[in-house]
Amino acid sequence: MEKMIYSSTRSNNEPRTASYVIMNGIAPDGGLYIPNEIPKLEKADVLALSEMSYHERAAKILSMFLTDYTYEELLTAATDSYSEERFKGGAAPISKLGESGKYMLELWHGPTSAFKDMALQIMPRLLSMAIEKSGTDKEALILVATSGDTGKAALEGYADVDRVRISVFYPSDGVSNIQKMQMVTQKGKNVCVSGVKGNFDHCQTAVKQVFSNEEIRNKIAEENLFFSSANSINWGRLAPQIVYYVSSYCDLLKEKEITYGEEVNVCVPTGNFGNILAAYIAKLMGIPFAKLICASNSNKILYDFFETGVYDRRREFYTTISPSMDILISSNLERLLSMVAGNENCEKWMKELFENGIFTVPDEVRKTLSKDFKGFFADEAQTQNTIKRYFDEFGYLIDPHTAVALHATDTYMSETGDTKKTIVVSTASPYKFSGAVLEALGYEIPADDFEALERLQSISGTNIPENLYSLKSAEKRFNAVIEKEEIPDKVLEFSKNKDCGLN
Repeated sequence: MEKMIYSSTRSNNEPRTASYVIMNGIAPDGGLYIPNEIPKLEKADVLALSEMSYHERAAKILSMFLTDYTYEELLTAATDSYSEERFKGGAAPISKLGESGKYMLELWHGPTSAFKDMALQIMPRLLSMAIEKSGTDKEALILVATSGDTGKAALEGYADVDRVRISVFYPSDGVSNIQKMQMVTQKGKNVCVSGVKGNFDHCQTAVKQVFSNEEIRNKIAEENLFFSSANSINWGRLAPQIVYYVSSYCDLLKEKEITYGEEVNVCVPTGNFGNILAAYIAKLMGIPFAKLICASNSNKILYDFFETGVYDRRREFYTTISPSMDILISSNLERLLSMVAGNENCEKWMKELFENGIFTVPDEVRKTLSKDFKGFFADEAQTQNTIKRYFDEFGYLIDPHTAVALHATDTYMSETGDTKKTIVVSTASPYKFSGAVLEALGYEIPADDFEALERLQSISGTNIPENLYSLKSAEKRFNAVIEKEEIPDKVLEFSKNKDCGLN
C-alpha cells in the first residue's frame, strides 16, 4: 500500500505523514489536516470485516489511513484500547428499537460513558508511537477545549502517559455537574484542568490561537515541549471515529438485518461536526450510507447552513440540556468544505468567518452538500418529549444528545417518507445528564447529583456506570476558573510547572 499523505485544508503546503499530523494536530497556517485521497472498501473487504472483532476491524481500517504505522502496531493498540475491561458490554454495540427501523449505535460504554472514549482510548497510543517514530526527544503538550465530554475522555486517556502533558479548558457554567466533576477530580501527574468564564467557542477559539502563536510555540520549545491536540481538529481523533461507522454497517450485515449494498441512513447529533464527518468519510470509502442526518439542538447553526448556505455565528448562544452541542463554531466543517470546494475557497471562507463572523457558500456548493446531508434540530421541549416518548414506548433510556438525534430522525422520516433503516448515534450515557433525563420523564430533580443518579436507576431499572458513581467520593483537585484572555498564560505556566501549580 502506498503511503497516505496529508495536507492542510487551507493551502497546498508540504505533505505530511499520518504520524506527523497526529503529533502536531493543526497545520501551521491554522488549517486542519486531511488525507489526499480516501481509501476504498470493496464488497469482499466489507464482508470480511463483518466476521471480525471490533479491534480487528479498527486495525484494518486504521491501517488504510495511518500507513506509516504497521498493522501489528495498530492491532496491538486497538486490542488494548477496546478490551472488555475498558468497554464493558462492547465497544460499539447496536440496539434495535423494535420494528421502528431504527438501530441505536451505542458509543458510551467506555471508561467515561461518552462517545469520545472510542477515539481517546486509542489516540494516546497512536501519539506515543508517533513520538517514537519521529526520533524527537521532546514531550507533547496537549491542549484541549471541551464542551463537556472530550475533556474527561482525553484526561482519562492521557493521564500519566509518558512524554505527554495535557491541559483542558472547559466553560465553567457550560457543562453538566457530572461532566465538571469528572474533569476536576482527574488523577494523574501530567494533567491540568481549568474552567473558563464564557462558552465553548471562547475556549476553542483561544486554544486555536495559542496553537498558531509562534511566540508561545517558541517559548514552550525552550521547555523541550511541542503542541498537540486531542480535539477532533486532530486527525488522530477523527480516524478512529470512521471505524465505528464501518463497524455498524458490518454488524447489521452480520445480524442479517440488512443485505450487502442495502442503503441505510445515519443520524448524528453533532456540534463540532467531527462525528458526522467520520460517517461521511465512511460513505466515501464505499459503505452504503444514504442520507446523513445532521442533528442540532437550539444552537442550530449547522441546520441553518445546510438550509441556506450561510454560516453565521453572530447569533444568540443558548445553554441547553445537551451541552456538548452548544457550539457556534463547528471546526470540522472546514474539512468538509475543503473536500468539496477546494483549499482556496475553504481558506477564503475561514478568513471571512474569523474576521466577520459569517461566510456564504455558492448555491452549487450548497446543492452538492445537500446530496449527502440534511439538517434538523430539536428545541428543549422537543428534546425532553423525545426522552419521555422513547422510554414510554420502548423502555429505552436516552440522554439529551441522543434525544436530539432521535427527534431529527423522526422528523426526517415524517417529512420525506424515507423509510430506509437508520443508524442513530447514541453519544452519552443518560446518567451523565441524570437531572435533565429525570425532569424529562416527569420527576423532580434532586439537589444532590448522586441522589439523581440513584433515582434514575430506580425508575429505569438500568445500572449506574461505576465510573460516574465513584465520583461521589473522589477528591476535587482543580478549582481554577479563569478569563479566556488568561488561557495563554495558563498554558505557559503549565509548560514550566508540570504539576499545574498543585501542591
